[in-house]
Amino acid sequence: MSKQLGFAIEQNRCMGCKACQIACKDKNNLGVGQFFREVIEVEGGSYLEQGAALKPQVYAYWISLSCNHCQKPACLTVCPVDAITKREEDGLVIIEQKKCIGCRKCEQSCPYDAPQYLKKDKQVAKCDYCIELVKQGKKPTCVAACPMRALDAASIAQLEKEYDGIKQVKEVTKSVTNPSIIIVPHSAIKNNYS
Repeated sequence: MSKQLGFAIEQNRCMGCKACQIACKDKNNLGVGQFFREVIEVEGGSYLEQGAALKPQVYAYWISLSCNHCQKPACLTVCPVDAITKREEDGLVIIEQKKCIGCRKCEQSCPYDAPQYLKKDKQVAKCDYCIELVKQGKKPTCVAACPMRALDAASIAQLEKEYDGIKQVKEVTKSVTNPSIIIVPHSAIKNNYS
């Protein structure tokens, strides 16, 4: 891959507003319950007993996820009609709608729930990194919509240089697919990362 594209997420900036999710949904004209990008809330922790009082040691943060354009995409290997390709020039994982037969095997194989079955089309579709906007020198819609600038999109090499982040989050990422994502963890929950 000459220039693997991907996303960066700075969790300390994300406030869970879902502007990225809504912008993506609007751009792609998705139906009720369908998302190519979804903001997920993760919460946890406990309370520490201090005498008669309880001291909270809880956390909550958000993570905005879409197709991670994985370097080893699980969806690609299960497609019976080769409708899914990984572009050599930028590493984007694309579904060719003309070939898709709607078998949903890609949907079932993706550990990130990225492919979505579109009932009206009887096909599966997913984030295409807003490729038409990127060709115009613009950022994907989700990145442009984020009011806190918690999302970014560029080559993984550039994102790795720019952000002091990590690639594996135990609640979200699965190393087997090698997702093209950099996550800058919120300071309160760094220990939840591997």
